[in-house]
Amino acid sequence: MPQFLETSNLYAIGHALLRIVAILATARVGLAVGNALIGRALKQAPPRGDGYERRALTLAAILRSALRYAVNLLALLLLLQPFLDIRPLLAGAGVLGLAIGFGAQSLIRDVISGFFILFEDQFAVGDYIALGEAAGLVEEVGLRITRLRDSGGQLHIIPNGRIERVTNHSRGPQRAQVDITIARQENLQRALESLEQACRETAVALPAQVKEGPKVLGVVDLRPAEVQIRLVASVAPLTQGEVERELRRRAKESLDRRGDK
Repeated sequence: MPQFLETSNLYAIGHALLRIVAILATARVGLAVGNALIGRALKQAPPRGDGYERRALTLAAILRSALRYAVNLLALLLLLQPFLDIRPLLAGAGVLGLAIGFGAQSLIRDVISGFFILFEDQFAVGDYIALGEAAGLVEEVGLRITRLRDSGGQLHIIPNGRIERVTNHSRGPQRAQVDITIARQENLQRALESLEQACRETAVALPAQVKEGPKVLGVVDLRPAEVQIRLVASVAPLTQGEVERELRRRAKESLDRRGDK
């Protein structure tokens, strides 16, 4: 009988395989239980005003990310236990030294930045933000990365440590602006009255989107053959496009009714 098929060796191999399966299964169960507890705790917490739901989703994502890193790291250390002494690593100093030794300074920076993003409430899951050249809806804020889905459906994965500037389009009222051009020989007063009517109709048609206005700001540009008139409104976040399209449509209809082109 080959040496590796001896009873003692088979027992050792079986014990090692059983240990690996037990560690992986325990890690998976621990993740499932931890994720369930995080979700339950946030659902039971009473709302605390506007934006609470988005902040709760963001906090849940970060807590789940931290749990995933911690459980996977512990499972890895336990799997390595037969080959090295993990007690110094579990003590804390060894983990830090090992991380730095493998050049994980950027990982530490990403994790710290992730905590500050949540602490300062820079953005939350569901916000529309711009991070440099990438812009889109926040799908996930993790300890290390942020995931954005742009209008074209592309997913952008950005390390938190590389986020230098955040433009958040989902906080506070936004400005909708439409420029209407009419021929210079047209009656300006009549055109302004038509556009004011279009503004009133838009406010009635979109009460949830329009917070203030719309109103006719006035003539903003004179050209050799044209006059440019600007309409502005204060609108709810992420509704600028909808309000501007409605303003253009009603402005065109109102001008047509009065004979201005």
